[in-house]
Amino acid sequence: MRLPGAAAYPLQSVAPYAPDQAFPEFRGEVQPGATNPIFALVRGALAELGLDAGRYGSTDWNPLGDLAKPGAKIVVKPNWVLHENHGTADADCLITHPSVLRAVLEYVFLTKPAQVVLGDAPLQDCDFEKLLDFGGLCAVIAEFQGRGLPLIVKDFRRTVLRTDAGLKQVTEELRPETDYRLVDLGADSLLEPISKDWRKFRVTVYDPRKMWKHHRPGRHRYLVAREILDADLVVNVPKLKVHKKAGITCCLKNLIGINGNKEFLPHHRKGAADRGMGDDYPHAHWKLSLAEHLLDFANGCLRGYPRIYRLFERVAWRGMVQRQKKDPAAQLEGSWHGNDTIWRTCLDLNRALLYANREGEMTDAIQRKEISIVDAVVAGQGEGPLAPDPLPTGAVLVAHNPAVGDYLGAALLGFDPLKIPLLRHACDAMRWRICHAAPDIPAFNPPFPAAHPPKGWAGNIESSVN
Repeated sequence: MRLPGAAAYPLQSVAPYAPDQAFPEFRGEVQPGATNPIFALVRGALAELGLDAGRYGSTDWNPLGDLAKPGAKIVVKPNWVLHENHGTADADCLITHPSVLRAVLEYVFLTKPAQVVLGDAPLQDCDFEKLLDFGGLCAVIAEFQGRGLPLIVKDFRRTVLRTDAGLKQVTEELRPETDYRLVDLGADSLLEPISKDWRKFRVTVYDPRKMWKHHRPGRHRYLVAREILDADLVVNVPKLKVHKKAGITCCLKNLIGINGNKEFLPHHRKGAADRGMGDDYPHAHWKLSLAEHLLDFANGCLRGYPRIYRLFERVAWRGMVQRQKKDPAAQLEGSWHGNDTIWRTCLDLNRALLYANREGEMTDAIQRKEISIVDAVVAGQGEGPLAPDPLPTGAVLVAHNPAVGDYLGAALLGFDPLKIPLLRHACDAMRWRICHAAPDIPAFNPPFPAAHPPKGWAGNIESSVN
Protein backbone atom coordinates (compact mmCIF):
# COMPACT_ATOMS: atom_id res chain seq x y z
CA MET A 1 0.00 0.00 0.00
CA ARG A 2 1.23 3.46 -0.88
CA LEU A 3 0.13 6.33 1.39
CA PRO A 4 2.13 9.36 0.26
CA GLY A 5 -0.09 11.86 2.05
CA ALA A 6 -0.43 14.79 -0.34
CA ALA A 7 -0.76 12.87 -3.61
CA ALA A 8 -3.68 13.99 -5.75
CA TYR A 9 -4.86 13.42 -9.29
CA PRO A 10 -3.08 15.60 -11.84
CA LEU A 11 -4.99 18.29 -13.70
CA GLN A 12 -6.83 17.14 -16.79
CA SER A 13 -4.76 19.62 -18.77
CA VAL A 14 -1.79 17.24 -18.55
CA ALA A 15 -3.73 14.26 -19.94
CA PRO A 16 -2.75 11.64 -21.10
CA TYR A 17 -0.78 11.65 -17.81
CA ALA A 18 2.71 10.61 -18.84
CA PRO A 19 5.23 10.12 -16.02
CA ASP A 20 6.73 13.37 -14.72
CA GLN A 21 10.06 11.75 -13.89
CA ALA A 22 12.36 9.33 -15.64
CA PHE A 23 11.93 5.63 -14.93
CA PRO A 24 14.46 3.20 -16.42
CA GLU A 25 11.87 0.62 -17.59
CA PHE A 26 10.45 3.28 -19.93
CA ARG A 27 13.86 4.41 -21.16
CA GLY A 28 13.57 7.72 -19.34
CA GLU A 29 10.49 9.05 -21.20
CA VAL A 30 8.90 12.01 -19.37
CA GLN A 31 6.36 14.74 -20.03
CA PRO A 32 8.17 18.08 -19.55
CA GLY A 33 6.51 20.52 -17.17
CA ALA A 34 3.80 18.08 -16.04
CA THR A 35 3.00 17.20 -12.46
CA ASN A 36 1.80 13.63 -12.11
CA PRO A 37 2.43 11.94 -8.75
CA ILE A 38 0.02 9.12 -9.61
CA PHE A 39 2.36 7.36 -12.02
CA ALA A 40 5.06 7.07 -9.38
CA LEU A 41 2.42 6.00 -6.86
CA VAL A 42 1.27 3.06 -8.99
CA ARG A 43 4.87 2.14 -9.77
CA GLY A 44 5.82 2.18 -6.10
CA ALA A 45 2.85 -0.01 -5.12
CA LEU A 46 3.83 -2.61 -7.74
CA ALA A 47 7.41 -2.58 -6.47
CA GLU A 48 6.33 -2.96 -2.83
CA LEU A 49 4.47 -6.15 -3.73
CA GLY A 50 7.83 -7.57 -4.83
CA LEU A 51 6.89 -8.03 -8.46
CA ASP A 52 9.98 -8.87 -10.56
CA ALA A 53 12.02 -7.71 -7.59
CA GLY A 54 15.33 -8.97 -8.98
CA ARG A 55 15.22 -6.52 -11.87
CA TYR A 56 13.67 -3.54 -10.12
CA GLY A 57 15.48 -0.34 -11.04
CA SER A 58 16.77 -1.71 -14.33
CA THR A 59 15.59 -1.17 -17.89
CA ASP A 60 14.27 -4.75 -17.87
CA TRP A 61 11.94 -4.39 -14.89
CA ASN A 62 8.57 -5.87 -15.90
CA PRO A 63 6.36 -6.17 -12.80
CA LEU A 64 3.50 -7.96 -14.58
CA GLY A 65 5.80 -10.17 -16.64
CA ASP A 66 5.39 -13.20 -14.38
CA LEU A 67 1.61 -12.97 -14.78
CA ALA A 68 1.43 -12.55 -18.54
CA LYS A 69 3.91 -13.78 -21.11
CA PRO A 70 4.42 -12.13 -24.52
CA GLY A 71 1.43 -12.71 -26.78
CA ALA A 72 -1.05 -12.95 -23.89
CA LYS A 73 -4.61 -11.66 -23.89
CA ILE A 74 -5.19 -9.22 -21.04
CA VAL A 75 -8.34 -7.51 -19.74
CA VAL A 76 -8.05 -4.30 -17.71
CA LYS A 77 -11.28 -3.96 -15.70
CA PRO A 78 -11.86 -0.49 -14.19
CA ASN A 79 -14.84 0.70 -12.19
CA TRP A 80 -16.93 2.56 -14.78
CA VAL A 81 -20.25 2.29 -12.98
CA LEU A 82 -21.74 5.60 -14.18
CA HIS A 83 -20.80 8.73 -16.15
CA GLU A 84 -21.78 11.18 -13.40
CA ASN A 85 -22.04 11.34 -9.63
CA HIS A 86 -25.65 11.29 -8.44
CA GLY A 87 -24.60 13.31 -5.40
CA THR A 88 -23.00 16.74 -5.15
CA ALA A 89 -19.40 15.65 -5.83
CA ASP A 90 -17.69 14.99 -9.14
CA ALA A 91 -16.57 11.66 -10.60
CA ASP A 92 -13.13 11.66 -8.95
CA CYS A 93 -14.63 9.61 -6.09
CA LEU A 94 -16.97 7.63 -8.36
CA ILE A 95 -14.93 5.82 -11.02
CA THR A 96 -11.35 4.74 -11.63
CA HIS A 97 -9.34 7.81 -12.54
CA PRO A 98 -7.74 7.93 -16.01
CA SER A 99 -4.34 8.84 -14.54
CA VAL A 100 -4.32 5.52 -12.69
CA LEU A 101 -5.35 3.68 -15.85
CA ARG A 102 -2.52 5.36 -17.80
CA ALA A 103 0.09 4.00 -15.39
CA VAL A 104 -1.52 0.55 -15.23
CA LEU A 105 -1.71 0.28 -19.03
CA GLU A 106 1.96 1.22 -19.41
CA TYR A 107 2.95 -1.74 -17.25
CA VAL A 108 0.45 -3.99 -19.00
CA PHE A 109 2.02 -3.19 -22.37
CA LEU A 110 5.51 -3.90 -21.03
CA THR A 111 4.46 -7.58 -21.13
CA LYS A 112 4.06 -7.35 -24.94
CA PRO A 113 0.47 -8.66 -25.08
CA ALA A 114 -1.30 -9.68 -28.27
CA GLN A 115 -4.46 -7.89 -27.12
CA VAL A 116 -5.57 -5.65 -24.28
CA VAL A 117 -9.26 -5.05 -23.63
CA LEU A 118 -10.20 -2.10 -21.45
CA GLY A 119 -13.81 -2.73 -20.51
CA ASP A 120 -16.65 -2.83 -18.01
CA ALA A 121 -20.44 -3.25 -17.83
CA PRO A 122 -21.71 -0.02 -16.26
CA LEU A 123 -25.24 0.54 -15.03
CA GLN A 124 -27.77 0.38 -17.83
CA ASP A 125 -28.40 4.17 -17.65
CA CYS A 126 -24.70 5.04 -17.94
CA ASP A 127 -23.88 7.16 -21.01
CA PHE A 128 -20.74 5.37 -22.20
CA GLU A 129 -19.63 8.19 -24.48
CA LYS A 130 -19.87 10.72 -21.66
CA LEU A 131 -17.99 8.34 -19.40
CA LEU A 132 -15.11 8.21 -21.88
CA ASP A 133 -14.99 12.01 -21.78
CA PHE A 134 -14.28 12.05 -18.04
CA GLY A 135 -10.95 13.36 -16.85
CA GLY A 136 -8.98 12.93 -20.06
CA LEU A 137 -9.82 9.25 -20.50
CA CYS A 138 -10.16 9.65 -24.27
CA ALA A 139 -6.64 11.10 -24.37
CA VAL A 140 -5.29 8.11 -22.43
CA ILE A 141 -6.92 5.68 -24.86
CA ALA A 142 -5.67 7.66 -27.85
CA GLU A 143 -2.15 7.63 -26.43
CA PHE A 144 -1.86 3.85 -26.66
CA GLN A 145 -3.83 3.40 -29.85
CA GLY A 146 -1.77 6.15 -31.45
CA ARG A 147 1.36 4.10 -30.80
CA GLY A 148 -0.21 1.21 -32.67
CA LEU A 149 -0.65 -0.84 -29.50
CA PRO A 150 -3.46 -3.43 -29.45
CA LEU A 151 -5.85 -1.64 -27.06
CA ILE A 152 -9.60 -2.22 -27.51
CA VAL A 153 -12.26 -0.42 -25.44
CA LYS A 154 -15.39 -2.48 -24.71
CA ASP A 155 -18.79 -1.83 -23.21
CA PHE A 156 -19.79 -5.26 -21.88
CA ARG A 157 -23.50 -4.40 -21.50
CA ARG A 158 -26.29 -5.98 -23.55
CA THR A 159 -28.96 -3.61 -22.21
CA VAL A 160 -28.87 0.20 -22.11
CA LEU A 161 -31.40 2.61 -20.60
CA ARG A 162 -31.62 6.07 -22.15
CA THR A 163 -33.58 9.03 -20.79
CA ASP A 164 -35.15 11.29 -23.40
CA ALA A 165 -37.29 14.24 -22.30
CA GLY A 166 -37.55 12.67 -18.87
CA LEU A 167 -38.76 9.33 -20.22
CA LYS A 168 -36.72 6.12 -19.89
CA GLN A 169 -36.30 3.93 -22.97
CA VAL A 170 -34.64 0.51 -22.86
CA THR A 171 -32.57 -0.88 -25.72
CA GLU A 172 -31.71 -4.58 -25.43
CA GLU A 173 -29.44 -7.11 -27.12
CA LEU A 174 -26.76 -4.56 -28.02
CA ARG A 175 -24.22 -7.36 -28.19
CA PRO A 176 -24.99 -10.87 -29.46
CA GLU A 177 -25.17 -13.76 -27.03
CA THR A 178 -22.15 -15.26 -28.80
CA ASP A 179 -20.10 -12.51 -27.14
CA TYR A 180 -20.81 -14.15 -23.76
CA ARG A 181 -20.69 -17.49 -22.04
CA LEU A 182 -23.27 -18.85 -19.59
CA VAL A 183 -21.44 -19.88 -16.44
CA ASP A 184 -23.56 -22.07 -14.15
CA LEU A 185 -22.31 -22.69 -10.61
CA GLY A 186 -25.31 -24.94 -9.95
CA ALA A 187 -25.79 -26.23 -6.43
CA ASP A 188 -22.27 -25.01 -5.52
CA SER A 189 -23.37 -21.39 -5.91
CA LEU A 190 -23.33 -19.38 -2.72
CA LEU A 191 -26.91 -18.38 -3.59
CA GLU A 192 -28.09 -21.99 -3.27
CA PRO A 193 -28.68 -21.86 0.53
CA ILE A 194 -31.16 -18.97 0.08
CA SER A 195 -32.80 -20.26 -3.10
CA LYS A 196 -35.82 -21.87 -1.50
CA ASP A 197 -37.65 -18.59 -2.09
CA TRP A 198 -36.03 -17.98 -5.46
CA ARG A 199 -38.96 -15.90 -6.71
CA LYS A 200 -37.89 -13.21 -4.24
CA PHE A 201 -34.57 -12.54 -5.98
CA ARG A 202 -34.46 -8.95 -7.27
CA VAL A 203 -32.21 -6.40 -8.97
CA THR A 204 -33.29 -2.79 -9.37
CA VAL A 205 -35.30 -1.74 -12.48
CA TYR A 206 -35.37 -5.22 -14.03
CA ASP A 207 -38.28 -7.55 -14.60
CA PRO A 208 -37.88 -10.18 -11.84
CA ARG A 209 -39.29 -12.87 -14.11
CA LYS A 210 -36.15 -12.65 -16.24
CA MET A 211 -33.97 -13.37 -13.21
CA TRP A 212 -36.01 -16.45 -12.31
CA LYS A 213 -34.85 -18.12 -15.52
CA HIS A 214 -31.29 -18.11 -14.24
CA HIS A 215 -31.48 -18.43 -10.46
CA ARG A 216 -33.44 -21.19 -8.76
CA PRO A 217 -32.51 -24.31 -6.78
CA GLY A 218 -29.71 -26.14 -8.57
CA ARG A 219 -29.25 -23.45 -11.23
CA HIS A 220 -27.25 -20.25 -10.80
CA ARG A 221 -26.15 -18.83 -14.11
CA TYR A 222 -24.13 -15.74 -14.96
CA LEU A 223 -23.58 -14.18 -18.37
CA VAL A 224 -19.84 -13.52 -18.48
CA ALA A 225 -18.26 -11.50 -21.28
CA ARG A 226 -16.25 -13.68 -23.63
CA GLU A 227 -13.28 -11.29 -23.36
CA ILE A 228 -12.96 -12.14 -19.67
CA LEU A 229 -12.95 -15.89 -20.21
CA ASP A 230 -10.55 -15.63 -23.16
CA ALA A 231 -8.08 -13.64 -21.04
CA ASP A 232 -4.81 -15.01 -19.69
CA LEU A 233 -4.66 -12.19 -17.14
CA VAL A 234 -7.32 -9.89 -15.68
CA VAL A 235 -6.01 -6.67 -14.17
CA ASN A 236 -8.72 -5.46 -11.81
CA VAL A 237 -8.54 -1.67 -11.28
CA PRO A 238 -11.41 -0.80 -8.93
CA LYS A 239 -12.28 2.45 -7.20
CA LEU A 240 -12.43 2.11 -3.40
CA LYS A 241 -15.85 3.28 -2.18
CA VAL A 242 -18.49 2.54 0.38
CA HIS A 243 -21.49 0.68 -0.99
CA LYS A 244 -25.11 0.86 0.18
CA LYS A 245 -25.77 -2.82 -0.52
CA ALA A 246 -22.38 -4.50 0.01
CA GLY A 247 -20.70 -2.27 2.60
CA ILE A 248 -17.76 -1.50 0.36
CA THR A 249 -16.93 -1.89 -3.28
CA CYS A 250 -13.35 -2.66 -4.12
CA CYS A 251 -11.75 -5.70 -5.77
CA LEU A 252 -14.45 -8.31 -5.12
CA LYS A 253 -17.51 -6.18 -5.89
CA ASN A 254 -15.90 -4.72 -9.03
CA LEU A 255 -16.36 -8.05 -10.81
CA ILE A 256 -20.10 -7.41 -11.10
CA GLY A 257 -19.00 -5.63 -14.27
CA ILE A 258 -17.85 -8.79 -16.07
CA ASN A 259 -21.51 -9.82 -16.48
CA GLY A 260 -23.49 -8.63 -19.49
CA ASN A 261 -27.12 -8.45 -18.29
CA LYS A 262 -28.15 -7.38 -14.79
CA GLU A 263 -31.03 -9.88 -14.58
CA PHE A 264 -28.33 -12.51 -13.97
CA LEU A 265 -27.30 -10.69 -10.76
CA PRO A 266 -29.43 -11.12 -7.62
CA HIS A 267 -28.83 -8.06 -5.43
CA HIS A 268 -31.43 -8.59 -2.71
CA ARG A 269 -34.60 -10.50 -1.88
CA LYS A 270 -38.05 -9.00 -1.71
CA GLY A 271 -39.52 -8.54 1.75
CA ALA A 272 -38.63 -7.47 5.28
CA ALA A 273 -35.94 -9.20 7.29
CA ASP A 274 -37.79 -9.03 10.61
CA ARG A 275 -40.64 -11.07 9.13
CA GLY A 276 -38.25 -13.68 7.73
CA MET A 277 -39.44 -12.80 4.25
CA GLY A 278 -36.38 -11.33 2.56
CA ASP A 279 -33.58 -8.83 3.02
CA ASP A 280 -34.77 -5.76 1.11
CA TYR A 281 -35.16 -3.71 4.31
CA PRO A 282 -34.96 -4.48 8.04
CA HIS A 283 -38.44 -3.64 9.38
CA ALA A 284 -41.79 -4.48 7.80
CA HIS A 285 -44.03 -1.55 6.89
CA TRP A 286 -46.95 -1.28 4.53
CA LYS A 287 -45.45 1.66 2.59
CA LEU A 288 -42.31 -0.31 1.81
CA SER A 289 -44.27 -3.41 0.87
CA LEU A 290 -46.51 -1.35 -1.42
CA ALA A 291 -43.44 0.28 -3.00
CA GLU A 292 -41.98 -3.16 -3.75
CA HIS A 293 -45.18 -4.31 -5.42
CA LEU A 294 -45.44 -1.12 -7.48
CA LEU A 295 -41.85 -1.51 -8.69
CA ASP A 296 -42.43 -5.17 -9.58
CA PHE A 297 -45.51 -4.25 -11.59
CA ALA A 298 -43.75 -1.36 -13.32
CA ASN A 299 -40.65 -3.39 -14.20
CA GLY A 300 -42.66 -6.39 -15.32
CA CYS A 301 -45.54 -4.80 -17.22
CA LEU A 302 -44.92 -1.12 -17.94
CA ARG A 303 -41.53 -0.98 -19.63
CA GLY A 304 -43.19 -0.31 -22.97
CA TYR A 305 -45.17 2.60 -21.52
CA PRO A 306 -42.52 5.05 -20.28
CA ARG A 307 -44.87 7.77 -19.01
CA ILE A 308 -46.94 5.37 -16.93
CA TYR A 309 -43.78 3.61 -15.78
CA ARG A 310 -42.35 6.90 -14.56
CA LEU A 311 -45.53 7.60 -12.57
CA PHE A 312 -45.44 4.21 -10.80
CA GLU A 313 -41.73 4.60 -10.08
CA ARG A 314 -42.22 8.03 -8.52
CA VAL A 315 -45.04 6.82 -6.28
CA ALA A 316 -42.97 3.83 -5.13
CA TRP A 317 -39.92 5.87 -4.19
CA ARG A 318 -42.03 8.58 -2.56
CA GLY A 319 -43.44 5.97 -0.19
CA MET A 320 -39.92 4.90 0.75
CA VAL A 321 -38.80 8.49 1.39
CA GLN A 322 -41.81 9.12 3.62
CA ARG A 323 -40.99 6.02 5.65
CA GLN A 324 -37.34 7.10 5.98
CA LYS A 325 -38.39 10.12 8.01
CA LYS A 326 -39.18 7.74 10.88
CA ASP A 327 -36.74 4.95 10.03
CA PRO A 328 -33.48 6.08 8.30
CA ALA A 329 -32.65 2.43 7.50
CA ALA A 330 -35.88 2.06 5.50
CA GLN A 331 -34.30 1.90 2.06
CA LEU A 332 -35.35 -0.33 -0.78
CA GLU A 333 -32.93 -2.36 -2.94
CA GLY A 334 -31.31 -4.13 0.02
CA SER A 335 -29.38 -0.99 0.93
CA TRP A 336 -28.46 -1.95 4.49
CA HIS A 337 -26.11 -4.11 6.54
CA GLY A 338 -28.52 -7.05 6.65
CA ASN A 339 -28.37 -7.66 2.89
CA ASP A 340 -27.61 -11.38 2.72
CA THR A 341 -27.77 -11.70 -1.07
CA ILE A 342 -25.35 -9.36 -2.85
CA TRP A 343 -22.21 -10.77 -1.24
CA ARG A 344 -23.11 -14.22 -2.56
CA THR A 345 -23.49 -12.94 -6.12
CA CYS A 346 -20.18 -11.06 -5.92
CA LEU A 347 -18.23 -14.07 -4.65
CA ASP A 348 -19.83 -16.31 -7.28
CA LEU A 349 -18.53 -14.02 -10.01
CA ASN A 350 -15.05 -14.02 -8.49
CA ARG A 351 -15.12 -17.81 -8.54
CA ALA A 352 -16.30 -17.77 -12.15
CA LEU A 353 -13.45 -15.50 -13.18
CA LEU A 354 -10.90 -17.84 -11.65
CA TYR A 355 -12.28 -21.29 -12.47
CA ALA A 356 -14.49 -21.04 -15.58
CA ASN A 357 -12.77 -22.16 -18.78
CA ARG A 358 -13.10 -20.37 -22.11
CA GLU A 359 -16.42 -22.11 -22.79
CA GLY A 360 -17.84 -21.09 -19.43
CA GLU A 361 -17.57 -24.52 -17.79
CA MET A 362 -16.50 -24.49 -14.14
CA THR A 363 -13.34 -26.54 -13.59
CA ASP A 364 -11.30 -27.53 -10.55
CA ALA A 365 -8.18 -25.68 -11.72
CA ILE A 366 -7.60 -21.92 -11.89
CA GLN A 367 -7.90 -20.88 -15.53
CA ARG A 368 -6.42 -17.37 -15.56
CA LYS A 369 -4.39 -15.04 -13.40
CA GLU A 370 -5.62 -11.92 -11.67
CA ILE A 371 -4.09 -8.93 -9.95
CA SER A 372 -5.85 -5.95 -8.36
CA ILE A 373 -4.56 -2.38 -8.49
CA VAL A 374 -6.91 -0.23 -6.41
CA ASP A 375 -7.49 3.46 -7.04
CA ALA A 376 -8.03 4.89 -3.56
CA VAL A 377 -6.35 8.24 -4.20
CA VAL A 378 -9.77 9.82 -3.72
CA ALA A 379 -12.03 7.19 -2.17
CA GLY A 380 -15.81 7.40 -1.97
CA GLN A 381 -17.70 7.73 1.33
CA GLY A 382 -21.30 8.38 2.34
CA GLU A 383 -24.04 7.20 -0.03
CA GLY A 384 -21.90 5.19 -2.44
CA PRO A 385 -21.63 3.69 -4.92
CA LEU A 386 -23.59 6.19 -7.03
CA ALA A 387 -23.65 9.33 -4.86
CA PRO A 388 -20.38 9.21 -2.90
CA ASP A 389 -18.58 12.11 -1.30
CA PRO A 390 -14.81 12.35 -1.67
CA LEU A 391 -12.37 11.05 0.92
CA PRO A 392 -8.84 11.96 -0.20
CA THR A 393 -6.40 9.29 0.97
CA GLY A 394 -3.59 9.51 -1.58
CA ALA A 395 -3.43 5.69 -1.57
CA VAL A 396 -2.97 3.01 -4.19
CA LEU A 397 -3.25 -0.64 -3.16
CA VAL A 398 -1.96 -3.68 -5.06
CA ALA A 399 -2.87 -7.25 -4.16
CA HIS A 400 -2.51 -10.66 -5.81
CA ASN A 401 -5.76 -11.79 -4.19
CA PRO A 402 -8.94 -9.68 -4.37
CA ALA A 403 -9.95 -10.58 -0.81
CA VAL A 404 -6.65 -9.20 0.46
CA GLY A 405 -7.24 -6.00 -1.48
CA ASP A 406 -10.69 -5.66 0.07
CA TYR A 407 -9.43 -6.24 3.60
CA LEU A 408 -6.85 -3.51 3.07
CA GLY A 409 -9.45 -1.22 1.53
CA ALA A 410 -11.89 -1.69 4.41
CA ALA A 411 -9.17 -0.97 6.96
CA LEU A 412 -8.17 2.13 5.00
CA LEU A 413 -11.75 3.40 5.24
CA GLY A 414 -11.80 2.74 8.99
CA PHE A 415 -14.15 -0.24 8.73
CA ASP A 416 -13.89 -3.68 10.33
CA PRO A 417 -13.59 -6.24 7.49
CA LEU A 418 -15.27 -8.93 9.58
CA LYS A 419 -18.42 -6.80 9.89
CA ILE A 420 -18.83 -6.86 6.11
CA PRO A 421 -20.36 -10.14 4.85
CA LEU A 422 -18.65 -9.85 1.46
CA LEU A 423 -15.26 -9.88 3.16
CA ARG A 424 -16.13 -12.14 6.08
CA HIS A 425 -17.16 -14.94 3.72
CA ALA A 426 -14.54 -14.41 0.99
CA CYS A 427 -12.17 -16.88 2.63
CA ASP A 428 -14.78 -19.47 3.64
CA ALA A 429 -14.21 -23.10 2.76
CA MET A 430 -16.10 -23.73 -0.47
CA ARG A 431 -15.66 -25.38 -3.80
CA TRP A 432 -13.68 -23.03 -6.09
CA ARG A 433 -12.06 -21.08 -3.28
CA ILE A 434 -11.05 -17.46 -3.65
CA CYS A 435 -8.85 -17.13 -0.58
CA HIS A 436 -7.71 -19.76 1.91
CA ALA A 437 -7.24 -17.59 5.01
CA ALA A 438 -8.24 -14.11 6.08
CA PRO A 439 -5.20 -11.84 5.69
CA ASP A 440 -3.47 -10.06 8.52
CA ILE A 441 -3.88 -6.33 8.07
CA PRO A 442 -0.88 -4.27 9.16
CA ALA A 443 -1.65 -1.54 11.67
CA PHE A 444 -1.40 1.96 10.28
CA ASN A 445 -2.58 5.38 11.33
CA PRO A 446 -3.77 7.17 8.20
CA PRO A 447 -3.61 10.97 8.12
CA PHE A 448 -7.30 11.30 7.26
CA PRO A 449 -10.56 10.56 9.11
CA ALA A 450 -12.52 7.34 8.83
CA ALA A 451 -15.03 7.21 6.00
CA HIS A 452 -18.70 7.97 6.58
CA PRO A 453 -20.66 4.75 6.01
CA PRO A 454 -23.96 4.66 4.11
CA LYS A 455 -27.06 5.29 6.24
CA GLY A 456 -28.07 1.64 6.19
CA TRP A 457 -24.66 0.59 7.56
CA ALA A 458 -23.97 3.31 10.13
CA GLY A 459 -23.12 1.84 13.53
CA ASN A 460 -22.65 -1.65 12.10
CA ILE A 461 -19.45 -1.49 10.06
CA GLU A 462 -17.02 0.85 11.79
CA SER A 463 -13.83 -0.44 13.34
CA SER A 464 -13.78 -0.43 17.14
CA VAL A 465 -10.31 1.12 16.93
CA ASN A 466 -11.79 4.40 15.61
